[in-house]
This record gives sequence, C-alpha cells and structure tokens, in this order.
Amino acid sequence: MIIGMHRGIWGEDPELLLTNSTHGAIRVARLKELGVPSFTIYRRCGPDGSWQRLLPGVVSLHNGPPSQDQLVAASLLYTGPDAVVTGATACRAHGLRNIAASGQVQLLTPHGRKMRSTEFVVVERTHRLPKPVYRSGFPMAPVSRAVLDTARHMTELRPARALMSECVQRGMVTLEELSVELARGSNRGSAVPRRVLGELTPGSESIAEIDAEHLWRRSGLPVALWNKKLIDQEGRLIAKPDAWFDEVGLAWEIDSRAFHLGPEGYAKTLARNARYAAAGILVLQTLPSRLREEPERVLAELRAAYRAAAARPRPTVAAID
Repeated sequence: MIIGMHRGIWGEDPELLLTNSTHGAIRVARLKELGVPSFTIYRRCGPDGSWQRLLPGVVSLHNGPPSQDQLVAASLLYTGPDAVVTGATACRAHGLRNIAASGQVQLLTPHGRKMRSTEFVVVERTHRLPKPVYRSGFPMAPVSRAVLDTARHMTELRPARALMSECVQRGMVTLEELSVELARGSNRGSAVPRRVLGELTPGSESIAEIDAEHLWRRSGLPVALWNKKLIDQEGRLIAKPDAWFDEVGLAWEIDSRAFHLGPEGYAKTLARNARYAAAGILVLQTLPSRLREEPERVLAELRAAYRAAAARPRPTVAAID
C-alpha cells in the first residue's frame, strides 16, 4: 500500500514507514518518495544507526539480524516485479524437510531483465519463468521447478536423492512432472538430478531414456514401445531395446554408461547387435549426450532410420512385456 506524506511527517509517525515496507524491508527510492532525506537514510544505516542496508537500494527498518522472511522480501524488492523465488528457499516454503539451511535466496527473473547476483541473492535469468505459487505472500516456483533448481546446484548424489525422493514420496510431485521439468530445463548442472531421476524412475534403464521419449514426441513418428522384450519365431529373446517401432521393425538403443564400462560392456553390446542382425532388425544407436547436445541431428537420424526400416520387409519378431 502506498501512503503519501509531506516531508517530515514520517518522523512524527515512524509506523507509516513500516506500513510501506514488506516485513520491515523497504527500497531506498520508496523512502525518498515518503520524504526521508538521503542523509538521514545514510546516517541511520551507519554503524550506530537504527536501520541497516540489506542489498543495493534496499534497507531494513531495524538493525537486528534479518529474518528469513525479511531476506526474501529484500531480495524481491531488489529484483523488482515478476521475480519468482526458487531453490532451497522455495523448497522449504513448500514444506520439504530434506534441504539444508542456506543463507542465499535464489530468484528467477525474466531473461530480458539485466539483474546481477549480489551478496545473498542469486539471480538466474530464464526464458521459462514459471507461474508462481504463493507461500506466506511470496511468489514461489512450483515444487518440481524449485526441487530441480536446487538439485542443479548440488554436487553430491545423497542430498539430491533425499530431496527428490521426499517430494515424490509425499505426493507433492510425480516422477513424470520431474522428468518433464528436467527435460525442458538447461543442461547446466543437470548431471546429478538426471542420475537421481534415473534411479527413481521405474522401468527406466537411465534418465537418457526419458530424454529420448521427449525427443520422439517431437519426431512425428508412429507410436514407439518402450522397454519391451523382442522374441523370434521360436520364442528366443533377441534384446530389450529402449524403443521399438513395431510397424517397421526398428529398434532404437540409447547406449547408457554400461556401453563405456570396459571390455565386458562392449562384448555385451556386440552380442546384442549380432542378435539384432541375425533377426533382420535394423537398429539405431544413440549416445545419451547427443539427445540434449544435438537433438535436431538425432531427430533427423531417427526419421531416416524409420524410413530405411519401412523400405524393407518387416522381420518376423514379436514384442512382449
């Protein structure tokens, strides 16, 4: 609420300054609008003053340790309209417990806004500013975004696993919502949450398969079957491809870490490919990193492989659960 005052009136009724603040945090520009002289602001924010500077252009109307709400309020005053709180602060506001206390406030701002991180505020510009969920009057990122923004800053698996599993187990978010949010987000810092989500996802050999499924949805190709077993006419197992295009007999393999783990993994891959060849199955192999680093090229290869498979007789194989 904006309350107009003539110069000097604020000194007669200091409560009016608090009324114009958010949890005791207020912008310097607003103080000046309310008639507080610059020298008074400077003096009161000095070593012996009754106020304190929190951020550039933002002060607290008391000089004690700021509360968490005051830090959040000051951060939002610093970044301006449309900013959304995310990260650990938003996770705690949503009620998640498996998140360590942090002295930082992480904020998302529109990409076109030129704001910089400073002191306890971490500013991240984004093209994907989420619709906020309000907690205690503050705009917070939805659970899936807040959790993954937090996990992207983690370097160890254990805390990321604890946080991500908690939000799923408590029904705050689904694995599908987490996987979609992860696939839409930046590659930066995604290694830890991708690995954790791969562990949490039932029936998924790796998070790369989730990336592959999202890419397939953009391909315009017919329905793909995921993680189905292929058997030949005698009922012998051929392989369990990541994706199977049953109409044309095309297998798509997203070769995970096991593909790189030495002679044993390499031998298994050769044996698998030999069984594909013997059954007359065309197989496309894609490295997980390419799904996110060069998705358009992977899409082109997938479509070309589908056309090649469609141009030849379909092999006599069946897909089963």
